Amino acid sequence: MKKYLFFRVINILITLYIIATATFFLMKQLPGSPFDEERLSSLSEEQRMEFYAKYGLDKPLHEQYILYLTNLVQGEMGDSFYFKGQDVSGLIASRVGPSALLGFQAVLLGFTVGIVLGIIAAFKHNTMWDFSTMLVAVLGVSVPNFVFAALLQYYVGLKMGLLPVAFWESYSSSIMPTLALSLIVIALIARFTRNEMLEVLQQDYMLTARAKGLSQFKVIYKHAIRNALIPVITILGPIVVSLLTGSLVIENIFGVPGIGSLFVDSIKVNDYTTIMGLTLFYSAFFVLTMLVIDLMYGVIDPRIRISGAKE
Repeated sequence: MKKYLFFRVINILITLYIIATATFFLMKQLPGSPFDEERLSSLSEEQRMEFYAKYGLDKPLHEQYILYLTNLVQGEMGDSFYFKGQDVSGLIASRVGPSALLGFQAVLLGFTVGIVLGIIAAFKHNTMWDFSTMLVAVLGVSVPNFVFAALLQYYVGLKMGLLPVAFWESYSSSIMPTLALSLIVIALIARFTRNEMLEVLQQDYMLTARAKGLSQFKVIYKHAIRNALIPVITILGPIVVSLLTGSLVIENIFGVPGIGSLFVDSIKVNDYTTIMGLTLFYSAFFVLTMLVIDLMYGVIDPRIRISGAKE
């Protein structure tokens, strides 16, 4: 197990290094500039060089790259070109709270509701319950979350006046963005759980459990759900990460001051250092999430934990 974790950590570090390198050089190829070129053109050559030196842009490209990696190893992502006087690490730290809250709530709500709907659909196979659940799943996959967000704003926010339409004023401001983000999670988890539960219910050990006289609850909890959850956990990682990319749009629609809206704003103004920092943040979150998902297999299925310990 320790050997496995060691190689996984090495793999994560190599992956992040490749992403950081690719992002750095791609940013240098983008057209435009994060600075006001008209104002810079009015400066003297000496003043312009002094200005570029402030951001380390007066050095050759390979020296900028080495400096960037050196700072990155020390936990520094540089200063923002657009948000004056703020470093990228501080910007991300100040914006990660709202995004983390939305993501956590969306995953918790989507996973819980999706599991329940999937179990109901499997045990009520080919009934109205099954058809209704699958209709919800199809709608969740087919309807983009920004369309659902607009509908929530119009009906729940404007028509009913139950929740704030936009902006981040109180906890209630997080409810509609959470619902918009959780729709796709509910749909995917419900459909996947249903399919896995239908397969598990046909296994011989399920018939044996019933023959032993176990209650329906014990049969579902101890045998059906635990075995059906293993494949479901597999898709949980990509779903969690997709919530971050989906939040890019949702946060802008609801005016949430999270890292999604920060990413969009940085792209608009060509804020290279902030774009590179956020790209690396997303990448690190993805690879770490996949590592946690792998470790969760051992929690759900003890056989995986035992085999891993033997290795």
